[in-house]
Amino acid sequence: MSPAPAPAHILRSHNSQINVVAFSIDNERLYSGDASGQIQVMSTRSFRPLASWKAHAEGILGIEEFNEDSVVTHGRDNKLHVWMRVAETKPLAETATIEELPSPSLKFSMDVNALNYCRFSLLQHSKGPSKNINALIALPNLVESSLADIWEIPSTDRLHAAIGKGIGAVGPGDGRGNNKTGIIMAMHLFRDTNVQQQLRLLLAYENGGVSLFTYSGVTGKSIEGRDWDMKWTVRSHVESVMAMTVRKDNLAAFTVSADNLVCRYDLQDDVAFATRSTVYRTKHPGNGAIVIQDDGRVIAIGGWDGKVRLYSSKTFKYLGSLAYHKEGCQAAAFPHYQVGVHVDGDDELDDFDNGDVEDRLRWLVTGGKDTRIAVWRLRDFDKK
Repeated sequence: MSPAPAPAHILRSHNSQINVVAFSIDNERLYSGDASGQIQVMSTRSFRPLASWKAHAEGILGIEEFNEDSVVTHGRDNKLHVWMRVAETKPLAETATIEELPSPSLKFSMDVNALNYCRFSLLQHSKGPSKNINALIALPNLVESSLADIWEIPSTDRLHAAIGKGIGAVGPGDGRGNNKTGIIMAMHLFRDTNVQQQLRLLLAYENGGVSLFTYSGVTGKSIEGRDWDMKWTVRSHVESVMAMTVRKDNLAAFTVSADNLVCRYDLQDDVAFATRSTVYRTKHPGNGAIVIQDDGRVIAIGGWDGKVRLYSSKTFKYLGSLAYHKEGCQAAAFPHYQVGVHVDGDDELDDFDNGDVEDRLRWLVTGGKDTRIAVWRLRDFDKK
């Protein structure tokens, strides 16, 4: 096996541990959020800073672009904010200070329950023939952290409340939730394209279990978990689920934990319960991040030891490790695969061509407790 590569770029723009890294929809911007609530935006062409602001009073849980002009941020301060995305202008000088960088204007906010350390799950969709883009957003229930709610933005209407209620016995009322599942640790909201766009919610729990809920109602609204059926539940981890990733086509999900297991879940309906979950045993316990490429081929797992390990998602063959972070790797992100993307002319960036766009698709970005962000350029594992 060839020696592990060095990062192609190291970003040292944060003073606290990195909790989140995320690409923009078009891969032109790299978002990063830290444990102090600070968010920064970098150009993926020049690696120059585009924006920096104190988005939350406590650590960042999630960042994701919404529509063409908005950014959703989620913090440990029990707030979810939607910001107007900072307009891109000519890049500032590399010596620009944080104070000189622009910060976005706040469009609206929501009070949320952040006891779980569980980030939101955003499902964007068009509403009718208009160009207005709405989205559904799943979050832990405002009171009971073992249950989930689904809201619509930008209206901030709660459409579904307390999903999962009635599944098992409820705990002592301290907000930590169901004493069988514990609190929700990760979630993924999606629609099943094979069943009339049925709304589905995948939840990963503190007890190491994962459950799939499906909405069977017709009104598009529910309370007390009504019309939400638990399609299946599997408990494969012996420790709490720490992170979950789902294939772009929603055919499979993967989870990691404090244990040494990586678990795969088949999300298709025509699967026997005995084969619903596949458990892979690794030599490395303690994992805090997992992401999968948009093409579904490669999985990257961030370990508490700071290393990032790569696996084939199909065979779970070990592909190698990336070593840079001195402490735990808490965040990772692959760019979004896009068809027909090309580079428009730009006098400032005329050295960035379509070859660079293709090269960017092979990136992996990781963030660690060491406050550093590493940009890795992965080889094509199909070409051996």
